[in-house]
Amino acid sequence: MEELMRETPWDKRALGIDTYELLVHSEEALKKSDAVKGHFTIKVNPLDSKALLHEYGFYYTDTLLAPVCDKHQFISHEDEKLTLMYNINRDDVIAISQGAYGHGRFHRDFKLERSGADQRYDNWLGQLYDENKVWGLAYEGELAGFFAFSENQVLLQAFKPEYQGRGLSKYFWSKAVRVLFDKGYEEVKTSISAANLAMVNLVSSLGFKFKDAVDIYHKLNE
Repeated sequence: MEELMRETPWDKRALGIDTYELLVHSEEALKKSDAVKGHFTIKVNPLDSKALLHEYGFYYTDTLLAPVCDKHQFISHEDEKLTLMYNINRDDVIAISQGAYGHGRFHRDFKLERSGADQRYDNWLGQLYDENKVWGLAYEGELAGFFAFSENQVLLQAFKPEYQGRGLSKYFWSKAVRVLFDKGYEEVKTSISAANLAMVNLVSSLGFKFKDAVDIYHKLNE
């Protein structure tokens, strides 16, 4: 029998409620979600009809894009003032993360408290840090931000407020992505909200191409 939904314990820890992801866009799966209390996520093709989703109480939260950059298409931008830091303090990284993800789908979910959405990202970043998958981004030797990844997938990135809006992102991304290519990966991937136009423009300037998109809907059964 096809599995219709799964628990998402990483979201439960942050939100403090039972959380699930529907794995199938079908009336059977949607009906099953009606019988369970908690928060639900489903990812669907943007061209799919959303009629059943609305009928069963799901609401739109985000569209995710999946940019991919081939090693030979990568456009690098260099600035000698910018360096990567491989040994950084965990608390310093978490402090930069706090409040940095306004485009995230959990932040845009009007039925959830922002504090829970913030905690979800802090937990995720902490886990990546413990797995040695977070690099510091330094400007003239001072920690300015971080870059978190898993294998060839860029997962999280943020700057301290004083380094935002200064056009530094493409240089930091260039350094970090170049290291991933030097590790032997033929392509680097990431996932961004379609509403985050600054990030859309950034990855485009580095040679990323948009390969896929998915709409995300949520539901909260209280």
